[in-house]
Amino acid sequence: MGIFKAYDIRGIYGTDLDEDIFYKIARAYARFLGSPKSIVVAHDCRKSSDSLFAAFAKGLNDVGVDVIDIGLASTPMSYFANGTLKPDGSVMITASHNTKEWNGCKLCRANAVPISGATGIQDIEKMVMTGDLGADATVKGTVRKVDVLADYAAHVRSFEHMAKPLHVACDFANGMGICEAASFKGSPLTYDGLYETFDGDFPNHDANPLHVETLKDLQALIKANPGKYAFGVAFDGDADRAGFVDEKGEVIPMDFTTALIAEDMIAANPGAACFYDLRSTKMCEEAIKAAGGRPMMSRVGHSFIKAQMRENDAVFAGELSGHYYFKANFTAESSSMATFALANIVSKSGKPLSELIAPLRKYFQSGEINSKVADAAAVLAKIKATYPDFFELDGVSVDHWESEGWWFNVRMSNTEPLVRLNLEAKTRELMETRRDAMLALIRG
Repeated sequence: MGIFKAYDIRGIYGTDLDEDIFYKIARAYARFLGSPKSIVVAHDCRKSSDSLFAAFAKGLNDVGVDVIDIGLASTPMSYFANGTLKPDGSVMITASHNTKEWNGCKLCRANAVPISGATGIQDIEKMVMTGDLGADATVKGTVRKVDVLADYAAHVRSFEHMAKPLHVACDFANGMGICEAASFKGSPLTYDGLYETFDGDFPNHDANPLHVETLKDLQALIKANPGKYAFGVAFDGDADRAGFVDEKGEVIPMDFTTALIAEDMIAANPGAACFYDLRSTKMCEEAIKAAGGRPMMSRVGHSFIKAQMRENDAVFAGELSGHYYFKANFTAESSSMATFALANIVSKSGKPLSELIAPLRKYFQSGEINSKVADAAAVLAKIKATYPDFFELDGVSVDHWESEGWWFNVRMSNTEPLVRLNLEAKTRELMETRRDAMLALIRG
């Protein structure tokens, strides 16, 4: 079935998935975990989420598993509940940044350890397809409601150490960032909000800050009020990602945000390891080193990043897609924690955010360029033959930074016949020359 993805389960409600499938997934998930006693289940504000929650909860209850219902929640809240309530796993019913027609779920083991395609989703799919869903329990499970919002907000707020109050603009896109904003209340970080009511139809714009067009309203608010806002933050649908704009309303590249947040985390944890994903600017590595931390490169994808963080006791990781991961939130995302980290840096610097970002605009990036190819594996093989000094953390990477002033990464798409190129160089001319040569190699 096409709903079982590399990192989660996701599809169009009523077409690809429904309550019956969710009931089966719940039973398979419980069987996969091996007789769990209790599971945290949360959901976003999509119109189909309530009924999918009910089906999932029934599936768990029927095989004897108790449900800890934390209700309407952001994905970071579900990770927090997993880590603090000590269940055997957690489920977040959401389709993240996808449009309103979609829904799905994100599955975890205990301690917010994610279940990916390679670590369990494929097994769960097989159980659903074969009907290997376990026997009904003699004693059914229960549903117990628990409100974790206040505890989560207090937990996030404990990482605020601002030197002075700041006022920011937030675009909640009618999604779960509204829950994250509870963390700001009672702190020196105040905000004006756009679209601060839950609406699973996302009537104002898609809840996806990776698409720059969704930031236009936030940018307009800031530009219409010069000097009022320290920066702006836009949350995606389930609030496990955030995009930022500076005090002038200019979009901040997400790898630049990673570099700044890492500085704040290292200030509190000298010498700590921080990860950046391998598509990020070299300035991430340089900024982490300059702050006294240990820069480490990660592959793309939250399950991989979280595993690498745990293996290396890293305090923070940032991904080019706007995921920001904190050891303090059970090695999982927290968009409000990322907002506080940026506020900490800005409030202590005495400079506007645009001036803190300016030194990071040192090198020249191609951006991610997709190429449709007949045989992605053959393309990667051709690149490896051309550049024998490659490495394979995620796709094929070549680093000629010290010798020639450029690097690139080429990765295959998980779902489409595409390869994705990211390339950076020390000069614009070199970037463009190498970019064009790489695209000729890929598409030739």
